[in-house]
Amino acid sequence: MIILHTSDWHLGHSLCGKRRHEEFRAFLSWLLDAMRRERVDALLLSGDIFDSALPGNAAQSLYYDFLRQTTLPSGPCRHVVIIAGNHDSPSFLDAPGTLLSSMHIHVIGKAREPENETLLLRDPNGQPELIVCAVPFLRDRDLYRAGDGDDMDDRDRRMLEGMREHYRRAALEAERLRKGLDLPVLAMGHLFAAGGMTGGDDGVRDLRVGSLGQVDADVFPATFAYVALGHLHRAQKVHGEERIRYSGSPLPMGFDEAGLPREVRLLSTEGSRVLSRGLSVPSFQRLERVEGNIDAVERRLDELAASGESVWAEVVHTGQDRVADLRERVEARVQGGLEVLRIRNVRSLTEGMNADPEEEHLEELSVEEVFERRLRDAFPESDPDDPKLAILRATFRESVAAALRDDDEEDHACAF
Repeated sequence: MIILHTSDWHLGHSLCGKRRHEEFRAFLSWLLDAMRRERVDALLLSGDIFDSALPGNAAQSLYYDFLRQTTLPSGPCRHVVIIAGNHDSPSFLDAPGTLLSSMHIHVIGKAREPENETLLLRDPNGQPELIVCAVPFLRDRDLYRAGDGDDMDDRDRRMLEGMREHYRRAALEAERLRKGLDLPVLAMGHLFAAGGMTGGDDGVRDLRVGSLGQVDADVFPATFAYVALGHLHRAQKVHGEERIRYSGSPLPMGFDEAGLPREVRLLSTEGSRVLSRGLSVPSFQRLERVEGNIDAVERRLDELAASGESVWAEVVHTGQDRVADLRERVEARVQGGLEVLRIRNVRSLTEGMNADPEEEHLEELSVEEVFERRLRDAFPESDPDDPKLAILRATFRESVAAALRDDDEEDHACAF
């Protein structure tokens, strides 16, 4: 079999207020072509399909239209397996599950018993060909039950044990289904593995279980020939193990990721063995961080404007002196396909000088960062896991999602 592993699409994501629907549409079109060209038999999508729990109509349309074109008889693929990530709504993904399963599209949104997350997939002749342990993003309540007197160390330890036990049971079920046949067993997950690399503004939200940074390679039993992970936006392997990989996000989620290579993973099976290689994803919209003193910034902006290419840029002024008219000077250089989406004016401190902390501007912060700052100001003594704060965060996300849906009203209705 040929299997494709991808994750972290974040459909509906916007960058500094800039809509990215055309980028997502171009990526999904490229992906369909790649699946046909590579003769992909199964697609694994490891979470964070959408950027928010309540995606707008345009994002939903992209998702369902892609699924419609993916599976046989007209599409290139026999099987699609999708798990929820921490950005996704499990109930939203699960809602059309019965209909999608009739198209050989298997969606695991809400966590289930590990035995019920383990899928035996069959070839066109009805013979077993692949086993997938499709474990979605596991929330606190999926991993442990709090005991009286538990402190944070107890909580982290018990949650890690819960994670290990969940994958252990899934592996046991896979072995039961395999019945000694020479079949590959794959696992999926959406979590933060120890040692994983993230970018400064790549949108990765912190996850618990010691930030889930305690999840090591030994969480995944040797039964799994390959573990298809999502959550981190940089393509990478975990602790040097080829069999445990993040595919990364196919589009850069922030300017920190500009210029980093993007990929999906192509897996080929030989009996129970799995080999993988990266397939490079082209850039569908160039992002550029322009950084330096004002002379360097203006010179680079002129070069980008002269290129004739569509470029979305972030300007970070790091010169010794603050430039009072920085925005005006930057905007004077904007022409052709160049758009500057964010301007940051950061004063470099002279070595050895005592100075006030760097001034921070509202335009430098994301909506989520502003809200988190406001929470800290309003509830300075609260525990970060206070249920009251969780309710406020959920309400805030719903409000933001509702505003995005209002913006999407001009887009065509959901394809599903």
